Amino acid sequence: TVSNELPLSSYYRFVVDADSEDPKASFHNLPTNHLLTLRMDVPEIFDVQQSSAVEDADNLRCIPPFGCGDKAHLLAKGQVPKEGAQAGPTRIEYQLKNLLFFGQCHDLLKNTSPNGLQLTLDRSSIINPSSPSAVEIDGKGVISSSLPSASMGSRKEHADTLVMKTVGYWQLRANPGVWELKIAKHSRGSQIFDMVEGTATATGRLKLKRSQKMESKTLSMKDFTNQGRVLTVLRKKGFEQTELYEENTLESTEPQTRVDTVHVFSLATGHAYERLLKIMMLSVTKRTTSPVKFWLFENFLSPSFKSSAKYMAEQIGCEVTFVTYKWPEWLRGQSEKQRLIWGYKILFLDVLFPLSVKKIIYVDADQVIRGDLTELANLDLEGAPYGYTPMCDSRVENRGYAFWRTGFWEAHLRGKPYHISALYVVDLERFRRELVGDKLRAIYQQLSADPNSLANLDQDLPNYAQHEVRIFSLPQKWLWCESWCSDETKIDAMTIDLCNNPEHKEAKITMAKRIISGPLFEESWEELDKMVGQYDKEYLDNSKTR
Repeated sequence: TVSNELPLSSYYRFVVDADSEDPKASFHNLPTNHLLTLRMDVPEIFDVQQSSAVEDADNLRCIPPFGCGDKAHLLAKGQVPKEGAQAGPTRIEYQLKNLLFFGQCHDLLKNTSPNGLQLTLDRSSIINPSSPSAVEIDGKGVISSSLPSASMGSRKEHADTLVMKTVGYWQLRANPGVWELKIAKHSRGSQIFDMVEGTATATGRLKLKRSQKMESKTLSMKDFTNQGRVLTVLRKKGFEQTELYEENTLESTEPQTRVDTVHVFSLATGHAYERLLKIMMLSVTKRTTSPVKFWLFENFLSPSFKSSAKYMAEQIGCEVTFVTYKWPEWLRGQSEKQRLIWGYKILFLDVLFPLSVKKIIYVDADQVIRGDLTELANLDLEGAPYGYTPMCDSRVENRGYAFWRTGFWEAHLRGKPYHISALYVVDLERFRRELVGDKLRAIYQQLSADPNSLANLDQDLPNYAQHEVRIFSLPQKWLWCESWCSDETKIDAMTIDLCNNPEHKEAKITMAKRIISGPLFEESWEELDKMVGQYDKEYLDNSKTR
């Protein structure tokens, strides 16, 4: 039977060749008339990212008349001399970028998880600078101390995170070597808890092993088989009944401080959306009067985007940082990639960014910004942890498609608005203090047991949860979408979103060229696209001369 006729939808290869210097998985005789996506399945402690790829790993396909594989892809783009249709291999390389420390944190006195406790991880300072302190791990897992410590000592390696409610879970990225795990200095947790050494009893419960407090817990990343670490904390005298975040600590009487830097979070997958993401970044930087720093979710981005986006950022005057988080094994996963992306967009906001980031704005990759995001960053959310824009209802002809106005959503919302998730602003300090991440993950875990719930995961979850986690409704001007907003309101729009039209399908690029043009825009979408293309060309030209 020809493979094209087989009713298979997934193909799996397992790589366990520890002796090979170039371990690889090879797929042969795949269907040539289907669109394929490549995805890695790796151990929990591995942070694996793409390091080299010609093709779009999200949209692997053959291109008539050129054929299949990397060479056919380059032929179709005119990047190599045309030699006719040729089939060939597609090569995508991955690298192990980081290893993860993860584990549980336990409050010995209350026998609970101290969720919200802030932790920091730093390179150990106890290593003698005159002796080797760095380690290398070869393909067989053999560890050797071969690098001079100066190579490590010159790098400031630091990470921080929060303890989650479920099993007291925490996760921090690291690399081979010795590290110090601490309760964050000057945090409320450092006033209440001491780190102590605990031990497990025959029944599996934890008890105090030594009462002497520890300034830090030394962790050693020495192999690829980390099974999880247990961190035990004990309440200080006088704080036995003190909550980590009491009601009176949630309300601040201090005036809201204005932001110095506008922090923007976004994610994308596939070359087409990476193109849109660059245009969004360019429009944000052009319109925003404050310095801008982008935090882009790394897992789904191509190597070419990451390197060229950094070059573009240098040219237009913004910063770009890539962030990631490993989906915990105890949290119900998603097999469909789009739903996985939606999950990353909402479920880990409390732990994705450094604790020093106080406020962040999420912007969908397919948006173009007309307004100054400094205004949004400084907007008073009136005590809510985040703010979303309500769905428009001014385009009368599409109201029949407004699912939130009838049935389940009408009954559940009880008069509250249904909000769109294409843009939102998060007060991360309040979000963390009110343990909103734990609340959202608990609701997600409950609802996702039904595969028919959370149809639009990233949007439905905060809307469903708003009786427990309040949403501040942003002014309507902050998001204009042609499907739901009237043409008359477009003039006031601060952002333009290319949301799908419920009546008919239209390609994103076609929609962008049509909607984002004319006198309302300082640059049309095509002009912005041309600028991004020029930066990409400069980056490629510079790469060839190196």
